[in-house]
Amino acid sequence: MNERPIFANGEKPIARLLSDYIDGLSLERDFYTSNAIYDNDIRHYWNTSWIWLGHVSQLPKVGDFMLFDYGPESLIIARDQQGEIGVFLNVCRHRGSRVCLEHQGNRRVFACPYHAWTYELNGKLRVAREMGEDFDPKAYSLFKAHVRIFEGMIFACTAETPPNIDAGLKDLAPLVAPFDFGNLKIAHTASYPVPANWKLAVENYMECYHCAPSHKDYARSHSIKDPDYLRRDLTRLMNERSLAVGLSDEKLSVSSDREGALDMDFYYRRYPLFEGYLTGSKSGEALAPLLGDLKGFDGGATDLQIGILNNFLIYSDHVVGYRFVPRSVQETDIQVIWLVRNDAWEGKDYDLKDLIWLWDVTSQDDERIIRLNQQGVNSFHYTPGPLSHMEWGIRAFYEGYLSKAALW
Repeated sequence: MNERPIFANGEKPIARLLSDYIDGLSLERDFYTSNAIYDNDIRHYWNTSWIWLGHVSQLPKVGDFMLFDYGPESLIIARDQQGEIGVFLNVCRHRGSRVCLEHQGNRRVFACPYHAWTYELNGKLRVAREMGEDFDPKAYSLFKAHVRIFEGMIFACTAETPPNIDAGLKDLAPLVAPFDFGNLKIAHTASYPVPANWKLAVENYMECYHCAPSHKDYARSHSIKDPDYLRRDLTRLMNERSLAVGLSDEKLSVSSDREGALDMDFYYRRYPLFEGYLTGSKSGEALAPLLGDLKGFDGGATDLQIGILNNFLIYSDHVVGYRFVPRSVQETDIQVIWLVRNDAWEGKDYDLKDLIWLWDVTSQDDERIIRLNQQGVNSFHYTPGPLSHMEWGIRAFYEGYLSKAALW
């Protein structure tokens, strides 16, 4: 007897989608169109993954806070009286109201606007009116997320048992140390809303098969779009240049845990830009002061991944962070964050328009191609197609994603 659908509109149940999946092909339509699958994506993938929330420079003082929202979730990131950064669910422990409404600011406490339950900066319940003598405020702190601060970058995970991030961060630490991430600051943040499922946005970032035809400006400077170019004797030259300016010539591609839901990937690779380009600029010239203690430009760029959801591109003079934040089943924000040395001054040490040019135009390209991708996938005539060898990153994403989906 055929298995009956359990989702609305004749969608396949997840068990059948998983059993029907053919390795080497893209995913079936329901993965990008089903509200039921989207809800499970948030609950079982995003809520069990480490997410990059920002940089410590955004919270310099006691009481500084900011929010990070994805799907139906909202996180409060705050620096408490002891100077520690904590992350809490923005859900009142009384009847579930949002506690914090402003996106960022400074507070002595967090007070729920509904019934005035009031929380300390460390999430502990301070005041709850008219709750009776048997009420124990210690039992009603804000739900707390796991937090890791890595080289100034703030990561959090809301799972009870989060993936093992520490082993991967330990391996990455000496590789990123020369860039001195802890002494960066955010120069600019931009959001590019796209009417598409978040997985299509992630998949687009995970491959450069599309870079040559879809990103004309990017393709002028970034050799990763050209496998034949990279196969030449450029690896040795890149390594020599990197070592000369104080960078490591090592690469990293590991998974910290291969236990289904505790799967987490780390990736670090530096590759050469085309000749004539010191960094990701229109002219090829430098955009900002060198990062860390670098002795010069090696003409390279580094792809850094800390879990599939957290992606960074490291040039010698700035860093670009990428997030693909789900808002609904077919609404995603492409968030791009540019970081420079914390002692660099806009207008003096860097021109903001020049700094953001490349990844602004590239992200506009991405919005268009991802939007069109979703429109095609929405067709009932869409069927999964074969992946190119240049789309190996998508295969890595599928491996972790589908292993978690099997546990739903």
